[in-house]
Amino acid sequence: MEKEKLRCFIAVNLPKNVKDEIVKIQEKLPEFFGKKTEYENLHLTLKFLGEVDIAGIEKIRGLLREIKMDSFECEIGSIGIFSKEFIRIIWLSLIGCEELQKKVEESLGDLFESEERFMGHLTIARVKNVRDKKEFLNVLKEINIPRIKFKINEFYLMSSVLGEKGPKYSVIEKYKLI
Repeated sequence: MEKEKLRCFIAVNLPKNVKDEIVKIQEKLPEFFGKKTEYENLHLTLKFLGEVDIAGIEKIRGLLREIKMDSFECEIGSIGIFSKEFIRIIWLSLIGCEELQKKVEESLGDLFESEERFMGHLTIARVKNVRDKKEFLNVLKEINIPRIKFKINEFYLMSSVLGEKGPKYSVIEKYKLI
């Protein structure tokens, strides 16, 4: 019998007012084939862990509880894509979460490989295809991103179940910052 595993990640969830602003940005996106990230799924992934068994989850929970850090402010920066050749993800950069991400990396260093380079970003859409790449990029460049700052008071160990309608996220444990 195979041990039960959960697809896990560590995340910062966003306050409602920030999600509301992101929806306004999503409404300005150029036309594409694909889908916008659902309101309830908007978050910053600090570290993706993959499939983890129950014993592993308990270890992770204990290690994350040891992270001590003051709450802090972060800010939404620019809008972008990872590759102009293969447009797959539209993101908003998130400035200010680097220290928390580093502490998460350090605490789980014995269990998981370190991220090569962390770029704090919120995935706001997943693209399958665009009709006119040049036009798409021009419209994307013209979107004005308002200054959105917010306080981070906690982070989460989350699980993700992939379904036909997209992923369904659940909180495994919440970690308060000081």
